[in-house]
Amino acid sequence: MPFRVIVVGAGVVGLTASHCLQLAGIDHVVLEKRDDVAPAEGASIAIYPHGARILHQIGCLEPVQKASVPCGRWYGRMPDGRKILDNGYFRHLEENHGSGMYLLERREFLSILYDGLPNKSPIKTSSGVRGIRQLAYGVEVTLINGDVEVGDIVIGCDGVYSTVRGFMWDHANKTIPDFITVQEKTSFKTRWKSLIGITPNIPELGERDLTVVSNTGYSFLGLAQPDRVYFFFIVRVDEPFTWPKQKRYTDEDAEILAQKFADHPVSNSLLFGELWKRRIRGGLVNLEEGVLEHWHHDRIVLAGDSAHKVMPNIALGGNSGMESVVVLCNHLERMMKNKETPSSATIDKVFAAYQDERLDRMKQISNLSSFITRIQAWDSLWHRFLGTWVLPLQPDRAMADQMGEIMRGAPKLDFVSTRGFPSGHLLWKDEETKMNQLEKGRGSSMLQRRLPYLLIRLLGATLACVVAWHGVLDLLPWLR
Repeated sequence: MPFRVIVVGAGVVGLTASHCLQLAGIDHVVLEKRDDVAPAEGASIAIYPHGARILHQIGCLEPVQKASVPCGRWYGRMPDGRKILDNGYFRHLEENHGSGMYLLERREFLSILYDGLPNKSPIKTSSGVRGIRQLAYGVEVTLINGDVEVGDIVIGCDGVYSTVRGFMWDHANKTIPDFITVQEKTSFKTRWKSLIGITPNIPELGERDLTVVSNTGYSFLGLAQPDRVYFFFIVRVDEPFTWPKQKRYTDEDAEILAQKFADHPVSNSLLFGELWKRRIRGGLVNLEEGVLEHWHHDRIVLAGDSAHKVMPNIALGGNSGMESVVVLCNHLERMMKNKETPSSATIDKVFAAYQDERLDRMKQISNLSSFITRIQAWDSLWHRFLGTWVLPLQPDRAMADQMGEIMRGAPKLDFVSTRGFPSGHLLWKDEETKMNQLEKGRGSSMLQRRLPYLLIRLLGATLACVVAWHGVLDLLPWLR
């Protein structure tokens, strides 16, 4: 029998996995417990340039561009609605990478991924998983309806409360006692919760802008498109908790919290309560965060939120999930070039290489996302200090350049061309590596070619410190 992959979960990561596996010519099935691959859940997803490069490779970027208007300005506001930040972040992203940031409803994005599949037959809905058996020759996945799927490996793309991860942990501790410790099992922490939702477009929040309003212990994010606004109102939970605890909220819980903050300004002329009343859909959810130390064991491997979950304030979660499954599929595609059925030892090496490539990067992204959350919610005097005058007084393109160093290190599919994807000022690191190899022996290096640009950024950062020092007196009332 040909090598076969069983993917559990048909969300953003699972559907991206199907695209990648089809392009690699690897047989697979995707199991989704819901009846619909695009349920009316969640709010928005943001596609950064590195995510757009992946979508370009799998043929889904064009419909995303048609469904979204690139984001415009980033506005930061004080608790009274007063604007202290007006930044061209998104324009600078496009200049740096050739693509801006696209924003669309999560459900619409899932539909685009599904509709763009070359072959939809691997996707099976109403296929919840009841059990996984790891055997010497492969895996057996038993579904709730009694059906059994047989394959060589399982990829768990089933979210932060992953069923697959639970089976992996059980099997790991049976074969190697204490391999998965309680410290790792409780590494997903919930410190924040959020009112999330969608409203029709509200003129006070612009047609394609990001608005962030900060206050002590909570923050508001409004992301506008011409026809709607996606919003997050993020607050600290009363008592932080870890997996396996789950707290589910009712519509009444959401309404009570919304009323508590109803008089919170989200612009000079709009209160949160007014926005909440106009919602098309809304709810209250927990915001988990954490990165596991073990992403695989035996023939099970995790990708996306099942292995790494980040805060939404800088919108890197969905892009990171796509990154992970792309890296995993790169390793699987290389493994299958041998034309032989891989052994358990070979599979383990492939999974280990995948984790090694992703772990440090995901810790960096998780730490950054958490840091931005704390700045926007003034989690301490230091975070308040950074949010009220250090960030607003940076040079206009500083934030985009700082993010650019993270984005240009993102992976892509190694076995699919990126031809046709626009380029920007910053080279992707994989392209830079190739160019540096070509430059060897020619007497110049990429560092030499980028030195003037790096010096300009250093001068800009120095200027920001000078400007910030002279501007601090104007903002001292907010630091008391």
